[in-house]
Amino acid sequence: MAKLIKIVLSIIASLVALIIIAAIAIPLFVDPNDYKPQIIELVKKETGRTLTINGDLEISVFPWIGVSTGELALSDAKGFADRPFAKIEESNIKVKLLPLLSRKVEVSRIVLQGLDLYLAKNKQGISNWDDLVQPEKAQKQPSQSQPADTSETEKAPVLAALAIGGLSVENAHIAWNDASSDQNIEIRHFNFNTDQLQFDQPVDVNLAFEVFDKKADTTVQLDLATQLLINAALDNIQLKSLTLKTTMTGDNLPNKQIKAQLQSDIALNLTQQTLNISDLTLQSGTLQLRAQLKGVNIKDKPAFNGQINVAEFDLGKFLRNMGIKLNMRDDTALSRFHLQSQLAATDKAAKFSGLQMTLDDSHLKGDINIADFKKQAIRFNLALDTINADRYLPPESKSTKTSKKIASPAAAAVASTTLFPVETLRKLNLQGTLLINALTFNKIPMQGVHLAIDAKAGLLKTQQSIKHLLEGRYSGQTVINVKGRTPSLALNEKLNGVQIAPLLKAMNDSDRINGKINASIRLKGYGNTSKAIKSSLNGALSFNLTDSIIKGFNIQKMIDSVKTLVKGKPLPPTNQNDQTVFSKISGSATVSNGIVKNDDLIAASSRVDVTGKGLINLRTDQIDYKIRAAATKRGQKDKVKGIPLIIKISGPLAKPSYQLDIAAMALEKNKAKIDKVKTKLLNKLDKKLGPGAADLLKSFF
Repeated sequence: MAKLIKIVLSIIASLVALIIIAAIAIPLFVDPNDYKPQIIELVKKETGRTLTINGDLEISVFPWIGVSTGELALSDAKGFADRPFAKIEESNIKVKLLPLLSRKVEVSRIVLQGLDLYLAKNKQGISNWDDLVQPEKAQKQPSQSQPADTSETEKAPVLAALAIGGLSVENAHIAWNDASSDQNIEIRHFNFNTDQLQFDQPVDVNLAFEVFDKKADTTVQLDLATQLLINAALDNIQLKSLTLKTTMTGDNLPNKQIKAQLQSDIALNLTQQTLNISDLTLQSGTLQLRAQLKGVNIKDKPAFNGQINVAEFDLGKFLRNMGIKLNMRDDTALSRFHLQSQLAATDKAAKFSGLQMTLDDSHLKGDINIADFKKQAIRFNLALDTINADRYLPPESKSTKTSKKIASPAAAAVASTTLFPVETLRKLNLQGTLLINALTFNKIPMQGVHLAIDAKAGLLKTQQSIKHLLEGRYSGQTVINVKGRTPSLALNEKLNGVQIAPLLKAMNDSDRINGKINASIRLKGYGNTSKAIKSSLNGALSFNLTDSIIKGFNIQKMIDSVKTLVKGKPLPPTNQNDQTVFSKISGSATVSNGIVKNDDLIAASSRVDVTGKGLINLRTDQIDYKIRAAATKRGQKDKVKGIPLIIKISGPLAKPSYQLDIAAMALEKNKAKIDKVKTKLLNKLDKKLGPGAADLLKSFF
């Protein structure tokens, strides 16, 4: 938009300059209408376009040399629409005669009415004004015998003074049609007015127009007012008390309207290459941003320094007024927001240092560095004192309570990712650390949270740790590699001394297991979907749970009822207050191509020993597992001596079935008798068939 306005103003300035030159150059006492053909021919020669002059040209002589025109039209470039490139309904300009003798130019008010300007670009990227703004031909270099005179003191000024009674562009219309990007924009009701223009004197400037974007179906109304101060050398420009008001309307906008206002003082020195933007204020609704900015070497090697400050305001209310729906557990969340930072920027990079941000009761400090705009390289070092993330989560419902699950950052990637954003990850160029002193998530308090991330060229690495997590600690590393055709995910995570009950409560809304857990997991998988990753997982895991209590059943009571189970009678009813205390529960597993194998589950208590082994198939989400529980020597009673409780777990992981293995239990019960009979039988076979026959048959048992 800024480039388009610059082009429009440049074309308008060129038209004004042509009119001024014409007003000075037309000979006195000559009917200018006699020179229409020559003027038209000259324009044709210089531009290759046709100038149409409708109506009479009128001149005045004393005390003003002036010219007034009717409708003027300039044809469009070849290959574009058969309509005028520019058209003016009426123009009027006068230059005072006597001051010209002293190289002073005093121009009356310049008026352009009904300007129609049509700007276009074809599909090949060629615009219809390219032929009018070709670079000037290089000037002829002076010969060695006649060196150029570069002394500025010997050059007489072209003008001793310039004064223009004012400039007025009324009801202009500019159309922009870009066939290469299918963009159509109209600038309508363009009005530009100034009071008397003089060097080193403040000039009131007013600009108003509206922009209609056909593709976005939005209209933007802009109103600008300022005081312009410019020197005779045209290298020192100031805009004082600049105020820009904008109103954007459209059916697709929140509340169908967005208003904003910008105020500032701007000073530009082209010779010193400096730009100062002071007292900048941007306001939209309750949002108010203030900034100071100073630039140096703005033409050769631009560099800017300054500060920005967003005054504290109700961010939640602002977003709601913008039509953004917020769905959070805490309706008062986002009620306080404040930001301030130092800014240093060049044309290639920008850095926000000394950043301080307040969000409700949380305070963030640190630095953010956009190291390379082109490579989108971002570096950061941030520290957050405390935050309760639960305030910003969607409200809990019965369905979310029963289905909610949390996991470590790495495990969450496997569980929730249906497709890696490969292209986004390949472009990601991010490096930095985030420290959180206190974090609450899903009602789990954490202290000393640390996250380090390094992403570049399709390789994303993270290191995360929590110093204090439910009386224990957590650490982990994650590597996501999307360099090749098939993405890969590797994770290595550890839990040490973490209370498992609140963790399970947060994950599955169940706290049936108490105790402290130590666990480690090291896995790697390939694929661009969660199913593919699970199917290709390889690695190992282990866990150790101490001083644990499993609520909801009493395994000792169940073992005491084994005889009843063997006889086919049902178990006695369970008591919801039943529980089993284990001094230790441990196990390990290997993972091979998505199949988890465990052979060493051990759960020990004072009266019961539990072992288990089996498989979990992540490819099909099926489980095939068997648990064996038996009374210890101290816990045995005569009536149940040697009889274990064997449970088979099978079926889908989401809803497995639990069955008592009665046959295996009966076999365990009569194992001693069977072994005794087997020994007698084998001894008899040895006698009848000869030595060694029994050893051969033992291999079948």
